Amino acid sequence: MKYSSFICIFLFAFLSSYDVYAQKNKGGKYTRQDSLRGSLNKDRICYDVTYYDLKVRIEPDKKYISGKNIIHYKTINDFSRLQIDLFENMKIESITQNKKSLKFKREGNATFVDFPTIQKKGTNNSIEIKYAGNPRPAVNPPWDGGFSWRKDAKGKDWIGLSCEGLGASVWFPNKDHLSDEPDSMKIVAEVPKGLMCVANGNLKEKKELKDNFTSFDWRVSYSINNYNVTLNIADYTHFSDVYTSFDGDKLALDYYVLPENLEKAKKQFQQVKPMLACYEKLFGKYPFWKDGYALVETPYLGMEHQGAIAYGNKYMNGYQGFDLTNSGQGTKFDYIIIHETGHEYWGNSVSCQDHAEMWIHESFCTYAEGLYVECMWGKEAGYAYQNGYFSNSSNSQALIGDMGVNGEGSSDMYPKGASFLHTLRNVVDDDVLWFKTIKNLAENFKQKTTNTEEIIQFMNKELKKDYTAFFNQYLRYPKIPILEYRKKGRNLECRWKTDVKNFDMRVKIKNIKNEYEWINPTNEWKTTNVRIENRVELQPLSFYINVEETE
Repeated sequence: MKYSSFICIFLFAFLSSYDVYAQKNKGGKYTRQDSLRGSLNKDRICYDVTYYDLKVRIEPDKKYISGKNIIHYKTINDFSRLQIDLFENMKIESITQNKKSLKFKREGNATFVDFPTIQKKGTNNSIEIKYAGNPRPAVNPPWDGGFSWRKDAKGKDWIGLSCEGLGASVWFPNKDHLSDEPDSMKIVAEVPKGLMCVANGNLKEKKELKDNFTSFDWRVSYSINNYNVTLNIADYTHFSDVYTSFDGDKLALDYYVLPENLEKAKKQFQQVKPMLACYEKLFGKYPFWKDGYALVETPYLGMEHQGAIAYGNKYMNGYQGFDLTNSGQGTKFDYIIIHETGHEYWGNSVSCQDHAEMWIHESFCTYAEGLYVECMWGKEAGYAYQNGYFSNSSNSQALIGDMGVNGEGSSDMYPKGASFLHTLRNVVDDDVLWFKTIKNLAENFKQKTTNTEEIIQFMNKELKKDYTAFFNQYLRYPKIPILEYRKKGRNLECRWKTDVKNFDMRVKIKNIKNEYEWINPTNEWKTTNVRIENRVELQPLSFYINVEETE
């Protein structure tokens, strides 16, 4: 039920525009399926999911799953029809309420369920969907996901699941929109005997069934976005540890790895506790404390599955051994452990309401990597790491994508997002205020869905200055700000060249004494009080902008 009241209040005014907009298009056009998945039409806004009770059987030999999901919900408005989502290749066998069959109609990946009587506003109800089929196999997980049906070195099944962007409706029926998360969830998975299933939350019961299957009953105590719901199936070896928070609380750490990698994992996963300490200092206590923290070895690189992080970095530091920033800092740590755990705060706890605003997940999480480096190895190392991302952006597309069509913005949301947040820190030039703001942001939106406007308004308030134009330039336009300058005799004149009007941002440049001094350009040419030698040189590692000399 992590569901925005803002959406509930204002959405109806925009329903017609969403329907028209969704006929536009990727590189030309969007389809009705994009609209049905990405927008909040009247058949979705009418109910708020509170709980998923999911039970699924996995048959690896047939690459087949079957099961049921009971969707518990609160009625927001009177309605007689609602929309659920399940990929069209998956068969819906029945939909019932109170053991009575409901009529339904499928349209691609969307299913419309009709009720014989009005579902009254303010009531709590549920529907049960039984389904089965061969779910989409992963093409290039985790980026192009689905089920990864693999074998381990001993020929035993090793199955992973990833569906960010693609949608959880690729494998179970749900309300597949980021704005609506259940308050909690039950996941019961039946897998062939001899295999273990690791899902989200805490394992409540393991039961041997009579037909050579084993049932694993997992419970999630917190709200969870749908793409984070996961299944990991293998002949896992399990080991555990404990992290002690600054206030003395104990957090369970659980690790599930292939048996042959046990010793490697014990060594590599020693990075977890110091990382959790850094993140606790920066963002507050681990946000899903009651459910514990887990790393699960997967046949693909990684994914931020809540409380059961997918790990496939082959027990190497860096990103598969490489330094993404070319800073000399990126191979000091295991990128997948640090990045995907960052998502527990930024993405899993603080969550966006539309895929178009995934920058909220990825920009803050990528920025968290550099803060982790700074926490572990000092400010100079952290700045070097952050600066390494400056050259990794194409700046060819805006970070915020098209709303209401399940479309993401530019992949620059990783490096560019981290870079503009690092820039803002240096513009603020008050680390006490800056880190208080970031921590308060994580705490204020903890286990909530939010949007760009709310984030900007919150940071403006905390930082005690209006940075709306700053955010809009970096988020809503492809190009970064250009600091234009010209020399008029002994005077230096500067201005900002930006898409956003009334853009003002101070930066530090080197003066004739080799000291760094603030200038405060606007969109109009303005004479500064700074004398320079030959050209404008920015304070190193601090500002993600372009500088151009003009006549």
